Amino acid sequence: MAKEQLQVLNALDSAKTQWYHFTAIVIAGMGFFTDAYDLFCISLVTKLLGRIYYHVEGSAKPGSLPPNVSAAVNGVALCGTLAGQVFFGWLGDKLGRKKVYGMTLMLMVICSVASGLSFGHTPKSVVSTLCFFRFWLGFGIGGDYPLSATIMSEYANKKTRGAFVAAVFAMQGFGILAGGLFAMLMSAIFEAKFKAPAYEVDPTGSTVPQADYLWRIILMVGALPAALTYYSRSKMPETARYTALVANNVKQATSDMAKVLQVDIEAEPVKPQEPAKSFGLFSKDFMRRHGLHLLGTTSTWFLLDIAFYSQNLFQKDIFSAIGWIPSAKTMNAVSEVYRIARAQTLIALCSTVPGYWFTVALIDKIGRFAIQLMGFFFMTVFMFALAFPYNYWTHKDHLIGFVVLYSLTFFFANFGPNATTFVVPAEIFPARLRSTCHGISAAAGKLGAMVGAFGFLYLAQPQDKTKAEAGFPAGIGVKNSLIVLGVVNFLGLLFTFFVPESKGKSLEELSGETNEERN
Repeated sequence: MAKEQLQVLNALDSAKTQWYHFTAIVIAGMGFFTDAYDLFCISLVTKLLGRIYYHVEGSAKPGSLPPNVSAAVNGVALCGTLAGQVFFGWLGDKLGRKKVYGMTLMLMVICSVASGLSFGHTPKSVVSTLCFFRFWLGFGIGGDYPLSATIMSEYANKKTRGAFVAAVFAMQGFGILAGGLFAMLMSAIFEAKFKAPAYEVDPTGSTVPQADYLWRIILMVGALPAALTYYSRSKMPETARYTALVANNVKQATSDMAKVLQVDIEAEPVKPQEPAKSFGLFSKDFMRRHGLHLLGTTSTWFLLDIAFYSQNLFQKDIFSAIGWIPSAKTMNAVSEVYRIARAQTLIALCSTVPGYWFTVALIDKIGRFAIQLMGFFFMTVFMFALAFPYNYWTHKDHLIGFVVLYSLTFFFANFGPNATTFVVPAEIFPARLRSTCHGISAAAGKLGAMVGAFGFLYLAQPQDKTKAEAGFPAGIGVKNSLIVLGVVNFLGLLFTFFVPESKGKSLEELSGETNEERN
């Protein structure tokens, strides 16, 4: 059995890169496109929701979401993603990658559209229904993490596997850009169609009634690319590694891959054999072979996402300070959406997107370990460089330097652990546990994201209670928060040493499955 299995898997490992691989990247990457699009747009939408539904008569500043509402709208999708990663990761190993793959996409499409249809006219009913659908949208997105990574790594050849899996993840970059550009386009159209004065001129008139359609349109369009790839997903065959190693149907795996790779793969008749002795996720065998690997993949992803998701906190302050985004009261509701979208798209173009593609280009040349170690190292250096002379950077003349360092931190997150923490768990675990282990690692990351997004929302508040934002207690200030983030990045660097290098090896070699067969 080992011999026959290895023949179809060898054919995959040594297959030339062909058109099929690129279509698989696009099909698998659409979930991440939707994920990034949605996460990007919600920050624009929350501003608008504050103006529409939380306007206070006679206030000098436009309405904004109260802290608990803001936390719910932003955090509920993260909770859904975490649950989806664990659940669909487990299901992908139980039922097969293909069976579960269409479900996650359908869930994303339905909930993207439904979140734009949030019902009712009162703030409470709109926010409640928005949160409900965003949770299930997150649940679908969560399932896409382990399934897309596993499918791509099981389809790819040995030589370019890292680049293919990283390219699926890099579709996030396109999602961010699409979100920014579409939000700019729609707000420009609305601005031209429905003229409105600035808030300080006419507080009520500055938010035109039609603005309530703007955020709905922006959210719903995120469903389109995912819907377009649904048919292609349903036509993808099950991966050969799942069919051969987990479902024990080598004949089917061979015929599936022969069609896909357009080559003849010999399937020799073999006497039936006892299936290889397999161990479960909670067994001593798993702990002995892969326990430290799982610790490495979960801890590095957890620590990375604390730093990665806390960036959003500083973004708005930085933009306002440089003057990219004027004071809220000098703009009307629609032009504020345009300005914020423009600023965030610029940052994405300059630092976020290039980082992803540097990883895609170099991951199979210099290896996962080197990229992750280097990424965490530079993130640590730049965080400390921002933190210790923080008072120097906040001076008007030095803001450009601050932005450059800030951008570099996120360039090295993407040309570094943000991509590698996604790639490695899809390579180093056995086929029957691969999707589950990737889901667990990704869920640890989302836990870090919650700490980053909410823990730091409170931590970064000024130490003087009177200067803290409305509804928040006193924190430790931005400077100390940046120091904490620097330490978090350094811990990520240390935990990277638990993660093995997987460059250039076959998946069976990495997971020890070929040895299991022979034992």
